[in-house]
Amino acid sequence: MNRVTFFVIFLSGAVFALLVSHLSNLRKTPQHKTSVQVFRAEILNQYKDTFFPLPSAGTIDVEEESTLGVVIKNLQKAQKSSKPPKPIERKANNQEALASLHAALEKRLQGHHDKALKLFQHAVALAPTHPDVLNHYGEFLEHTQKDVVEADRLYLRALSLSPSHNRAMTNRQRTSPVVDALDKENLKRIDDKRNTLGRIPSADSSLRRAKREAYFQHVYHSVGIEGNTMSLSQTRVILETGMAVGGKSLIEHGEILGLDAALKYLNNTLLRGKPPGRLEIEDILALHRRVMGYVEPFEAGTFRRTQVFVGGHVPPPPSEVSLQVAQLVNWLRSDEALQLHPIRYAALAHYKLVYIHPFTDGNGRTSRLLMNLILMQAGYAPVIIPKQERQRYYEYLEVANSGDVRPFIRYIAECTEQTLELYLWATREYSAQIPALSADLSAEQDHERIILGNDDDIV
Repeated sequence: MNRVTFFVIFLSGAVFALLVSHLSNLRKTPQHKTSVQVFRAEILNQYKDTFFPLPSAGTIDVEEESTLGVVIKNLQKAQKSSKPPKPIERKANNQEALASLHAALEKRLQGHHDKALKLFQHAVALAPTHPDVLNHYGEFLEHTQKDVVEADRLYLRALSLSPSHNRAMTNRQRTSPVVDALDKENLKRIDDKRNTLGRIPSADSSLRRAKREAYFQHVYHSVGIEGNTMSLSQTRVILETGMAVGGKSLIEHGEILGLDAALKYLNNTLLRGKPPGRLEIEDILALHRRVMGYVEPFEAGTFRRTQVFVGGHVPPPPSEVSLQVAQLVNWLRSDEALQLHPIRYAALAHYKLVYIHPFTDGNGRTSRLLMNLILMQAGYAPVIIPKQERQRYYEYLEVANSGDVRPFIRYIAECTEQTLELYLWATREYSAQIPALSADLSAEQDHERIILGNDDDIV
C-alpha cells in the first residue's frame, strides 16, 4: 500500500510540473517571440543556403537566441552526427576546430570581425581539410574582408575535398569569374610596365648599372634560399675577384660559382639560341650541370637515382623521372603552353620541374633559371625569389601541391611586377611614366631589391 501511495504522489508531481511548464510557455510575451523571429531572419539572410539545413520556424526555442544561433546549433548537431575520423588526434582537432568555427560565427554575427578572423584562422589551422570550415572561412573573407581571391581558393579547396558540397559550389560559381577578371587585369598592368621598360635604350648607363647590381642580387638570393650563409658583400667579392672568403665552406663557394656559370650559360647560349618552343632535355641538364658543377661534379647534369622527400611532398620514383621530364619538355613546346600568358607559362614551368624534383640537389635553382629564361624570352626582366620570403615561397608551392597552382602563379606575377618597378625606379629619368614608383624606398630596400638584368656576360 505504501508503494502505491508513493507512485501516485510521484505521478501527480510530474503532471503538475508539465502543466506549469505549458502555462509558462503560453505566457511568453509577443515581444520575445518577435525577437526570436528577427534573430532567425538575420541568420537566414546570411546563411540561407548553408551546407547544414536550417530548422523550421516551429523548432526555434528561447535558448537559441541567447547562445550561438541557428547556424551554430546545426553545426553542433552535424558535428555530433558525423562519423569520427579514425586517428584520435584528428578527431580531437576536428572537434576543437568546429568549436572555434562556432565561436567565429558568433563573433561575426556580433560584428566583432577581428576576433572572428582569429577564430576562423585557428579553425583552419586545426582542420585544414574540413570542407565546412574552409567554406565558412571563405564566406567570411569574401563578404567581410573583401578578399575574393583567397575566398575563391578556399571554396575550390573545399570542393576538392567534398565535390558534392553545394554551398561551396555555389560560392565558387560566383567568385571564379571575378577572380579570373582580376588576374587578367593584373597581368595587363604588368605588361604595360614591361613595355615601358622596353622603351628605355639598352645603352642607358643607369639601366646597365642596375643590371650589374641585379646580377649579384640574384646569385645572393637564389643560393640564400637554399641555405647558403654568404652575405651580399661576400657574394660580390667572390664573383668580382674570385677570392675565397674566410670562415665559409667550400660548398658555399661552389654554390655561388656554379650559379654564376649557369647564369652566363643561360644568357649567352640558351637565351640567344633557343626560342621558347625549342627547349630540349639536354638544355635543362646543361643548366643543372653548371649549377652543381662546383659542388657535386659526379651528380651534376644527371637525373637522380634514389628516392627523395621534400617536406610533405613525395616526388616520383627515380624510374619515372626521365619520362616525366620528357613529358615536361613536350609540354613546354606544345601550342597549349606557348599560348599561355608568359608569366603563367614561366610559373608553371618552374612548378612542374620542381614538382618532379629530377635531381638529387639543385632543383630549386634550376627551376628558377628555367622560369627566368621563359620570362626573358618574352621581354620581361627576370625575377628572383628574395631569400627573406623563403617561407612564403615554399607555402605557395605547398598550396600548388594540394591542387591549386594559381596562388603560386600570382606570387611569380607579383615578383615580376616588383622587378619591373625597381628597374624603372633605378632609371629615374623614366620613372615618371609610372606614378606608382613615387613611393619612397629606403637605402636598404634599394640595395636588396634591385633585381636581375640581361647584359652581355651577365643576365
